[in-house]
Amino acid sequence: MAKEIERKFLVASDGWRQHADKGTRLRQAYIVTMEDRSVRVRIHGNKWARLTIKIGKSALVRNEYEYDLPMDDARELLTQAVGIIIEKRRFRVPHKGFTWEVDVYEGALEGLVVAEVEMKQETDLPALPAWLGREITGNRRYSNQALATEGLLEAQP
Repeated sequence: MAKEIERKFLVASDGWRQHADKGTRLRQAYIVTMEDRSVRVRIHGNKWARLTIKIGKSALVRNEYEYDLPMDDARELLTQAVGIIIEKRRFRVPHKGFTWEVDVYEGALEGLVVAEVEMKQETDLPALPAWLGREITGNRRYSNQALATEGLLEAQP
């Protein structure tokens, strides 16, 4: 069973851009949303797609199961979205032994920029880049699931 262990932050400046890759366009939708679980479909740059099931109430650690999907199935599942289809560009940024993923949201969520870092264990202590803002790990309002179903305005403090 795969575990997702991650911390999440708002991004305070563009300092990350000088070290980032070219980014990948993502489109994702939630097919099932519940308080402690979700089923999501995500299309990566119109090249491949994946179905993800996440289960768990912990802000830091959840069970995560991922399965590749045929592109036609993924596109059809997007039409079954609960809430909006999230559009964003994801950039990978290496920093002191960890890879940060910076999501620059587009469409209905334009203006939101969030960074997250996946860790191998809960005790990992990644160095925090200077361009990070406030930590939002565990703030449900900033989860992609809440953003898709409740929107950005309700997500802001």
